[in-house]
Amino acid sequence: MTEQWKYQIRVYLDDEAAEIARTDPASPALHPLADILARHDATLKSQFDAFAEYVAEAEQNGVEHYPLYKWTKLTIEDPAKQAQHSKSFALRAGGDEVYPATTADALEAALQPLVGGGLVTRLSRHDTNPANTIPIPEHLR
Repeated sequence: MTEQWKYQIRVYLDDEAAEIARTDPASPALHPLADILARHDATLKSQFDAFAEYVAEAEQNGVEHYPLYKWTKLTIEDPAKQAQHSKSFALRAGGDEVYPATTADALEAALQPLVGGGLVTRLSRHDTNPANTIPIPEHLR
């Protein structure tokens, strides 16, 4: 039996929209994006903020229990990577970080018209197939 992968859609926002999305997600400036997300029971989560939360949780509960701690900590401390990940937002659908292909397909199709329109600079689709995951170097685990 073939394993069924789950998916995640990410949106990449321009500098101004990314800052607004991180600090005031209800802002009218995000209205076109917010409307689509509401129709799909989806929310935005900044990749940078998610990484920072992971690091804070690891430091509170013991970093030895968090295999990606070193890599994530180095990522959020690197100004170039901070800038990159601050503009990248994972979409959660129905509260889930990953979801079936049909959900990802619908989100991607609905969001595609926003790409290049001054709010969303691009979209990407990620799956849970381990073969498609970039391995973390052993020294950063």
